[in-house]
Amino acid sequence: MNIRINFKNRAFNKTSENLILFVNENFDISTIKKYISSKEYSYILDLLKTKDDKKKLIFFDINSKKKIILTSFKKNLSNFEAENLGAECFDLLYKSPKKNEYNVYSETITNQSKNLLGHFLHGIKLKSYRFEKYKTKKDKKIITLNVTGKNIPSSKEQQKFNAIEEGTFYTRDLVSEPGNILHPDEYAKRINSLKKFGLKINIYDEKKLKKLGMNTLLGVGQGSIRGSYLVTIEWNGLKNKSKPLAFVGKGVCFDTGGISLKPAKFMEDMTYDMAGSAVVVGLMKSLALRKAKINAVGVVGLVENMPGGNAQRPGDIVKSYSGKTVEILNTDAEGRLVLADALTYTEEKFKPKFIIDLATLTGAIIVSLGSEYAGLFSNDDKLSKQLIEAGESVEEKVWRMPLNKNYDKLIDSKNADMQNINYVGGAGSTTAAQFLQRFILNKTPWAHLDIAGMAFSKYGGALNSGGATGYGVRLLNKLIDNNYE
Repeated sequence: MNIRINFKNRAFNKTSENLILFVNENFDISTIKKYISSKEYSYILDLLKTKDDKKKLIFFDINSKKKIILTSFKKNLSNFEAENLGAECFDLLYKSPKKNEYNVYSETITNQSKNLLGHFLHGIKLKSYRFEKYKTKKDKKIITLNVTGKNIPSSKEQQKFNAIEEGTFYTRDLVSEPGNILHPDEYAKRINSLKKFGLKINIYDEKKLKKLGMNTLLGVGQGSIRGSYLVTIEWNGLKNKSKPLAFVGKGVCFDTGGISLKPAKFMEDMTYDMAGSAVVVGLMKSLALRKAKINAVGVVGLVENMPGGNAQRPGDIVKSYSGKTVEILNTDAEGRLVLADALTYTEEKFKPKFIIDLATLTGAIIVSLGSEYAGLFSNDDKLSKQLIEAGESVEEKVWRMPLNKNYDKLIDSKNADMQNINYVGGAGSTTAAQFLQRFILNKTPWAHLDIAGMAFSKYGGALNSGGATGYGVRLLNKLIDNNYE
């Protein structure tokens, strides 16, 4: 499946071209009269008398060679509403069996910001994603959109949309890969290939991690024949040495649960337990592609949680990079162990303005919020507000959940400084976040996003067709765009 969007000036031909035209919320087609013949105008006007009032896009088969899609842009249309309309438009284009080349006339958008067209096309691109790498019969359909008129996005806007799409698609690709292909060794190599975009990459293998004392991260991966890694990805978009924005991701490439083995049913879904890290990698790629005017660093811990002969056992006690000790009561609560070392290292090494970590951390957050919101836990009200506002504007929503010292007693251990699960029961997502907070040592503004319900969708969403969603790349780009560039 391939979609091509060309921005260019073309001679207008009323009779032969498929069209995508824009009208107001009342479907007043007088504004598009000059783009269609009088016969077509009468035909469409007649059909509109019986239209479904809920529909915002209507597909007309004018004849065997010509199709017209009318898209309704209401007043005060938000950017994400324009993107959702674009996604709906893609579905119409994809289902059409005939010629798949359309002219999009931007000048039919009346009294609206020209940027809405950019968001509309952005929605088309985002919905077009398919992961077909391992199919012998691939979808070879090509949809071409020729966009003309005075209201087209500027080249700078196009570059930004393209960069965010590339970053989102890269995240989706990573999450969609099976565990036998994208194990930690391969994942580290793929991240290293991003150097060509101007990113500075450092890969810490097991030998280096042992020397650093990252034993909570290493403990998770010690049952696997694959290596364990910490990878840092730096983007320096400013010439000054201002503090970077830091993003940390959980990269458990496959999670069996370790010795605390998961049930067999749905274990195949654990290929996406590295989605937090994939968001960080996709974000860093998009920042580099759009030449973002910020300094940023991404840090990902890459491991595979397997029940091998050398696997970590329940009851083991390990010393983290921070110096704090952790009693392992359940080896399936492994993501927080990976993040513990990554968080402390990020704070100490880079001294960032803030740290945001992302992880498919708990099933409990799905019980709480389903697949509509990611769970947000934070020690900083300002950062939380910025994330909530960014999420609402791109429809990648977050909901703030509680952190409180009263939860500490649930993860205090009799044998170590803390234990990795709450055995009393309840507040599973909060106690996991409370655990992570203990590894922020210098009061750096920090937010934890539990994206377990958002990273993968079996039924699809507004801007994806099912599978890996890429949730988080657009959210964090918007956070940066709104507040830090």
